[in-house]
Amino acid sequence: MPSDNTITAEIAATAARLVVEEGLEYGPAKQRALKTLGLPRNGRAPLPSNDELEEEVRDYLALFCADTQPAELAALRELAAVWMERLAEFRPHLCGAVWRGTATRLSNIHLQLYCDDSKSAEIALINQGVDYEVGATSNARGREIDVLSLSAPCRALGEHVTLHLSILDFDDLRGALKTDSQGRSERGDLAALRKLMENA
Repeated sequence: MPSDNTITAEIAATAARLVVEEGLEYGPAKQRALKTLGLPRNGRAPLPSNDELEEEVRDYLALFCADTQPAELAALRELAAVWMERLAEFRPHLCGAVWRGTATRLSNIHLQLYCDDSKSAEIALINQGVDYEVGATSNARGREIDVLSLSAPCRALGEHVTLHLSILDFDDLRGALKTDSQGRSERGDLAALRKLMENA
């Protein structure tokens, strides 16, 4: 019988392929990988951490997408910068695959907006003539937060890209730049994004 480490590695490799080829987020990709591999979804299979999955995603990109992914990432970062400028009053921070450098043309752009009232962000979008949908997700503390989703044209990719704007309390900004286990920031503001783009 394969060891837990072998199973975890198989799940990570399968999930990484789903992240890259289908644009899935990490959580759904892990669950789909369990199903694909015929493993139980009752919590018994040893799931890879997000860090482990990200390493697999980077390996997959280097192996199969080295000729296309850098340009696709650059296009998404450019589009993210445009929207961060448009929403500057809400102190936007970029997170997710576009920030971490693992995004492809299938990836969504995730921006976090820091404002005391989610309605103010909605009013800003309405004033700019932007159609959006309102959804919800849970933040790191398990509290439900509003997410505004919209579709924006990306000229460089020749298609529309989905942006998800998570509405966080202004007070949450203080903890926004904490680093992960490897000392990397989970998100960055427009200045940090521009620095990434210059160094790419």
